[in-house]
Amino acid sequence: MPRPQRRIIASIILLLFLAFWVWGAATIGSQLNSAPKWLTLIFYLVAGIGWAVPLKPVFNWMNSGPEES
Repeated sequence: MPRPQRRIIASIILLLFLAFWVWGAATIGSQLNSAPKWLTLIFYLVAGIGWAVPLKPVFNWMNSGPEES
C-alpha cells in the first residue's frame, strides 16, 4: 500500500481513537471531583500523555514501507 494511502487511513484511526480517548478522559475526570488533588493530577498527566502509547504501532505502520512520490 502506498504511503499516502497509509497516512489517510492512519489519520482516520487517529481521529477516531482520540475522540474516544477524550470522551473517556472527560467521563472519568468528572468522577474525580471528590478525589485528592494529587490523584486528579496523576490522572490528567496519564490521560494527557498516555494517548500516544496505544497509537505507536499505527505511527510505525504509517511511516513504514517504500516512499512513493
